Amino acid sequence: MLHPTRAAAIAAATTIAVTLTACGSGDTSGTEGESNGSDAKMTMTVQAPPNSFDPAQLHDGQQRYLWGALYDTLLYSDTTGKVTPNAAETWEYSDDRKTLTLTLREGMTYSTGDPVTAADVAGVLERTRTTPGPQQSNLAAVSSVSAPDERTVVLALSEPDPNLLVALSYGAGAIAEPDAIEADADTLDPVGSGPYALDEERTADGTTYVLERRNDHWNAETYPFETITVRVMQDRTAQFNALIAGEIDAGTIEAQLAGQAESNGLELTTVEGASLGSIVIADRGGEVAEPLADVRVRQAINYALDKQGMIDGLLGGAGTPASQLFNSSSPAYVKELTDRYEYDPDEARRLLAEAGYEDGFTLAMPESLFVTHFQASITQGLKDVGITVDWEPVPASQSGQTTDWGMYFNFGGMAAPSRISSLYFAPDGSQNPFHHRDNVMDGLLADLQTEGDPEKANEIYREMNEHVVEQGWYVPMFLQSSTWAMSDAVAYVGGSTSLQDIREFGAP
Repeated sequence: MLHPTRAAAIAAATTIAVTLTACGSGDTSGTEGESNGSDAKMTMTVQAPPNSFDPAQLHDGQQRYLWGALYDTLLYSDTTGKVTPNAAETWEYSDDRKTLTLTLREGMTYSTGDPVTAADVAGVLERTRTTPGPQQSNLAAVSSVSAPDERTVVLALSEPDPNLLVALSYGAGAIAEPDAIEADADTLDPVGSGPYALDEERTADGTTYVLERRNDHWNAETYPFETITVRVMQDRTAQFNALIAGEIDAGTIEAQLAGQAESNGLELTTVEGASLGSIVIADRGGEVAEPLADVRVRQAINYALDKQGMIDGLLGGAGTPASQLFNSSSPAYVKELTDRYEYDPDEARRLLAEAGYEDGFTLAMPESLFVTHFQASITQGLKDVGITVDWEPVPASQSGQTTDWGMYFNFGGMAAPSRISSLYFAPDGSQNPFHHRDNVMDGLLADLQTEGDPEKANEIYREMNEHVVEQGWYVPMFLQSSTWAMSDAVAYVGGSTSLQDIREFGAP
């Protein structure tokens, strides 16, 4: 049985996040969407166990490797970020975009064999939208959910929500068996309609999770691995050694280890701009860190950090400096912002003095698992311009996105502009814990709600991007590339905008 509040990482890890071991038999030619009849077995590692299998408490990111195997989502975001059918085979908006009607696939079942009904799905969505947790804000615009027949789910919205379809391809759209959800929280047994079922006898909660493919799943042909074992491993050196020893057939490695990996016969694939490392300056009203209310202070912090130095010294050169929350493949990317905050400690000190902080100040930041690798560089860069950071340790399950700290480090993958705007810019977004808002962003969010033309919506996203960069809401530091080292047993079929999902892995 699985405890739903097991501490886990919210964001993606900065280095070896996932590794896999595969041994295949039969035809293993499939990648995403292809059937190969394979009985291959794969073992992958994550750096922390899932915090929960309760749909209302799911975290997107690395934890999806587990819950995404057990639970279908209503929709799916493919490797290009495009929303596609999944458990819902079709969807349609009303003319005013305030009613979304989804049609479920026929014949879906849970891992228990019981049928999936629209009433089940509606009930889970209703529970997620009314239960405090990381997914609640993603359904904030939904006022009610109904199921007029066995295959139809209708979401009534209080206002149009440009992020809703994307949200339904993430944790907010997870389909779980209602009775399992309502069971005793301390003995939650995840039961979903997904392509895999949990083998409880071979699962040790917090250490090892064994998943068995459901050959009766509606999309079973997409998944070439009959058995997937997920092991929790934090030691990066141990993971790399296992890869070199042939115990692991694929994994992300640090760029400086590429030569050693190649010399051991591994093939390398680089995914450019896969993850963004940044600081979220959340307390823009100065509630717990008064200096952060001044835009000049926020801009000074942007100038203070040596981004290229971090890339060269900490990432082995595998990255590019960032000044915005989007990479160049995003429709929200603005080329002119590329050099907006080049490293300039003198300009940082000038802005701080202009804001009245010529003698500097001290602020607290959460010391989480994900900032450790970059902590010294952040500390030194800010200290050089007069800002002293008081690091406060937090559990691995926390990234600091609470009102306890004025700013915090964040590391995660690329996402669609609608999702970024919902999580970071909207007043109730999870990456906006102080619910900060201003008139400019309120107007842009309002324009976005009623804009049905994708190209015009992209123009709004670019305006949002320009506004938050100029106002210094965030300190984007680097876009990190991922280097995958692989033997001939496993293929990586993802991309820079892929979900962290087992569909990233196929058999070559």
